[in-house]
Amino acid sequence: MDLAGATSTVDSSSSSSSVSSTATSHDCDSPRGGDVDHELLRTTSVSVSVSLSSSSSASIQRVLSLIRSEDPDSRLFAAKEIRRLTKTSHRCRRHFSQAVEPLVSMLRFESPESHHEAALLALLNLAVKDEKNKVSIIEAGALEPIINFLQCNSTTLQEYASASLLTLSASATNKPIIGANGVIPLLVKVIQHGSPQAKVDAVMALSNLSTLSTNLCMIIATKPLLPILSLLKSSKKSSKTSEKCCSLIESLIVSGEEARTGLVSYEGGVFAVVEVLENGSLQAREHSVGVLLTLCQSDRSKYREPILREGVIPGLLELTVQGTSKSRTKAQRLLSLLRNSKSPRSEVQPDTIENIVSSLISHIDGDDQSGKAKKMLAEMVQVSMEKSLRHLQERASTLVRP
Repeated sequence: MDLAGATSTVDSSSSSSSVSSTATSHDCDSPRGGDVDHELLRTTSVSVSVSLSSSSSASIQRVLSLIRSEDPDSRLFAAKEIRRLTKTSHRCRRHFSQAVEPLVSMLRFESPESHHEAALLALLNLAVKDEKNKVSIIEAGALEPIINFLQCNSTTLQEYASASLLTLSASATNKPIIGANGVIPLLVKVIQHGSPQAKVDAVMALSNLSTLSTNLCMIIATKPLLPILSLLKSSKKSSKTSEKCCSLIESLIVSGEEARTGLVSYEGGVFAVVEVLENGSLQAREHSVGVLLTLCQSDRSKYREPILREGVIPGLLELTVQGTSKSRTKAQRLLSLLRNSKSPRSEVQPDTIENIVSSLISHIDGDDQSGKAKKMLAEMVQVSMEKSLRHLQERASTLVRP
């Protein structure tokens, strides 16, 4: 998804290593610290003095001159400087936009891994919060070497390639190009076999790409449900990773019965979605209740019991009061489907929730679950009464004339 947007997209921003995937910023920072390699400064044959505390025009021009140099050590130093200077400065990202092509060229050279790493990280920082640079990086031909790094044996390069695709895929212009170049099956492989950080960035990149219908069709064709479920199970349920996993799962189970059966048959699959419903962000909870509602609507007789078994009722009750507008509606519909009635109504009025829940509670096994649900119902009713009272007070105040 394109997190650059307000929907479920990520320009994301989770980068490797030092930047958490749950960062509030949608753009990614460089995966590792950007300090200059002072040993390189002592040993390089190029005599150059670049202020480490200045991003003046003279320093920028000198770095641009070095990145175009024929000397590999000069290019390496320049790439590290570009990475450092663009780490937090949008102004520097604009100034160094001229460095995109020589940095992409560095990715193609037969060079030590450290040179490829430096060029990737510099490009990654240039792309942060800069749509023009994102597009320019793809236009300069970065996609081919990035795809190669995504498949290489170096864990570090694979992580940086995943982080790069995550950020570049936030651009609407780049989405169809990335999808058309065979990246989607490779991202699914990374989710299956990559390092923990590479898996996180890969699933977010996949989420970015899924907002384009042609890409979503390709994602569905790769059948990525099981690796995504595996990642969801191992992730903190309040994380951005879990939010994006649930978003993708919601898209997948709409696509057909195979994905729905896969979710239920995967050990702990439904329970992981229920955990997100209880502990996730507001957006994650909206996706998770959407998953369960789609499941139950597709075949109530088949999926009602597997959902109820995972103790979903307390979370649904809380969602009817504290969720987003869409979450509240979906939670009410799902509660209606889950009650022991052969023809549940599709729309549920607020004053029927208590009856629905009472019916559900009577069919819940175990005193602990039943007690928790009853307590949650009481709290829900109390919150609803308080909200109604505040609404009446607000209306009364508007009727008072000066």
